Amino acid sequence: MERWAAALIRTGPNRERENMVWNMAGSFCYAFASMVLSFLVMRLAGEEQGGVFSFGFSTVGQQMFLLAYFGIRPFQITDSKGEYRFGDYLFHRYLTCGAALVLGALWLFAAGYRREKAVVIFLLVAYKVIDGFADVYESEFQRKGRLYLTGKSNTFRTLLSVGVFLVCLAAGKNLAAACGAAVCAQIAGVYLFDLVVLKSLEDVDYSRGQGALGRLTGATVLLFVSVFLDFYVFSASKYAIDAHMNDAASGYFNVIFMPTSVINLAAGFVIRPFLTSLTDFWDRKRFREFSGKLKQLSLVIGALTLVAVAVAAVLGRPVLALLEWLLGPVYAGKLTRYHGPFVWIVLGGGCYAVLNLYYYALVIMRRQKTIFGIYLVMAVAGAVVAPRMVKHSGIQGAAAAYLVLMAVMAAGFAGLAWYGYRKTTAGRQAG
Repeated sequence: MERWAAALIRTGPNRERENMVWNMAGSFCYAFASMVLSFLVMRLAGEEQGGVFSFGFSTVGQQMFLLAYFGIRPFQITDSKGEYRFGDYLFHRYLTCGAALVLGALWLFAAGYRREKAVVIFLLVAYKVIDGFADVYESEFQRKGRLYLTGKSNTFRTLLSVGVFLVCLAAGKNLAAACGAAVCAQIAGVYLFDLVVLKSLEDVDYSRGQGALGRLTGATVLLFVSVFLDFYVFSASKYAIDAHMNDAASGYFNVIFMPTSVINLAAGFVIRPFLTSLTDFWDRKRFREFSGKLKQLSLVIGALTLVAVAVAAVLGRPVLALLEWLLGPVYAGKLTRYHGPFVWIVLGGGCYAVLNLYYYALVIMRRQKTIFGIYLVMAVAGAVVAPRMVKHSGIQGAAAAYLVLMAVMAAGFAGLAWYGYRKTTAGRQAG
């Protein structure tokens, strides 16, 4: 295993380039898999099974991933002063992953799903919780300046687990068995590409500090609740469809929702490489460089959003028609009628990318209470708006609700981030 780890750790003369390339590769593989898996399940197992998978994978499973993840990644990767040891983060992740599995099981029991659907969704919850466990290792790679190892892990784990899942589903046509095989492959991937590799790095402290668990939880609990609520707002339309429509509708909505993965992927390419420098600017009180970089990133994301909306408006209908053709004759006309909602979702995805940038800005500024306040208000709004619009207009209403919620939330994050920035800089000038 030492040779295996050494081969993964080895880099060329330009580590920054390696970081960029592998981060892009890992982000692309992860986002691409999330984007197309539900589509492929619909093709291989039918619209009902596709709908169950899409809801379990991209909604319930992802919600439990966020409990396992606990919103700590931005905190861990920006912990450049080593306030907490890796052992502190690791033990905390053991606890949150266990809690996510228990809560996922309780939620499924309370939901009263039929046995087959509940089994599939629980296996997908387990798959996503393992993903959340891997994140603590991948965050440590990034904190150590080895983002390329995070990218490698994302790339190879995704290829392994998704490959096993698709082969098993195509061969056996049994969705539950394929999900079980994917969970096993995910465990193997975490061992090979995370545990073994980090063990081979120097200066990784696996010990735990006295009282660190309580302090770390206290420092990040608002981030966790905020991220948990963020995903609820992001997925409010999906929850509303599951509650008020059938499994097939969940599958169709997830297909027209796919562009959000592409937009978030592109935004990640823009944002992630600059988080360390933004943190450094803020910590060193180089506020002019901080604001300049933030404005530059905002303009890039805004431009990408405008391009994406224009492409969706012009090419969206032919693309949806192509997807219908790939799915098979029985799907003719079932996606193209949602061209309008498809464009709204693309615009909403751009708004979500903007709010993510300013979320990271507020994390760097350590304004957790502001983040929590925005998400709390928007979660209440999502719980009210999304079900009403879905009951009134079905999938069209779900898309409209998503756009409205994302636009309002983006405006709130950007506005309060710049307010906090001006308040900090004004106070410094006055002092």
